[in-house]
Amino acid sequence: MDRIVVGIDVSKSRLDVCLLPSGEAFDVARDAGGVDLLVSRLQGRDVALIAIEATGGYETTVAASLASVGLPLVVVNPGQVRHYAQALGQKAKTDPIDAYVIARFAADTNPQVRPLADEATRLLQALIGRRRQIIEMIVAEGQRQRQNNDPRLNKSIARLKAALERELADIDTGINEHMRLSPAWRDKEDLLSSVPGIGPVTARMLIAELPELGLLSGRQVAALAGLAPYARQSGKWRGKSFVSGGRSRVKSALFLAAMAAARFNPALKAFRDRLVQAGKPKMVAIIAVARKLLTILNAIVRDNRPWNPQTH
Repeated sequence: MDRIVVGIDVSKSRLDVCLLPSGEAFDVARDAGGVDLLVSRLQGRDVALIAIEATGGYETTVAASLASVGLPLVVVNPGQVRHYAQALGQKAKTDPIDAYVIARFAADTNPQVRPLADEATRLLQALIGRRRQIIEMIVAEGQRQRQNNDPRLNKSIARLKAALERELADIDTGINEHMRLSPAWRDKEDLLSSVPGIGPVTARMLIAELPELGLLSGRQVAALAGLAPYARQSGKWRGKSFVSGGRSRVKSALFLAAMAAARFNPALKAFRDRLVQAGKPKMVAIIAVARKLLTILNAIVRDNRPWNPQTH
């Protein structure tokens, strides 16, 4: 019997569902009753994989409901699905068509099913995400202040910055309190922060955004973070390798951490200097440091042993 692969397109008020290979399609409301109906219709089937697009938060409740009853769920990248649709020559775009394309994408690529984050981890992700948003607003107001010469507008900007900084302090307090709720998180934060170049903010972001850390191989975790190099070659032509994709927030945080580690972590500073002396561009060297740093962090969490300059 052919395995059943389900594609779900999520909109603000509706879930469009397509089952392959039969082509069966239906839709339900994106509310409690609709999600319950969806679960009941899928639970009794021999479902091998359910794929749902990440849609800025609309998919969260649906995904949690499906995963909580043991259905094999994966949240897929909408950009990859869109490129897949273009490769198929699928120009029309409606919700039922999108559900079909998502199902086709899942059937052809067979993405790996991973457990969803629990409620505590989702809250930590939300707190860290909110912290990032507030910092972006503070930076934006600072730029406006530097570009403005009107005293009245500068006072308005200063008041807003002060309010945002108070809000940032409250968010930091909330993150600290939330981290203390879990001994496992505290231990993991201590392990990660033992590495020179990794501070509490980066450690907490990795705990929230990269829960697979310590559970995968170095190559796999580098691919998840978008730090695994991809070769480009055709016949005798050899292009430069490049990094692409991955979890953008994790990659950005590791890039900043790598810049600090290349200065203050003796082992990684020596690694970076060797690359530069060998003729590698400085940016390429920093990316290599970020990848090596992530590999070290993965091994530290896996082995439950803090940083040791002799072994790492």
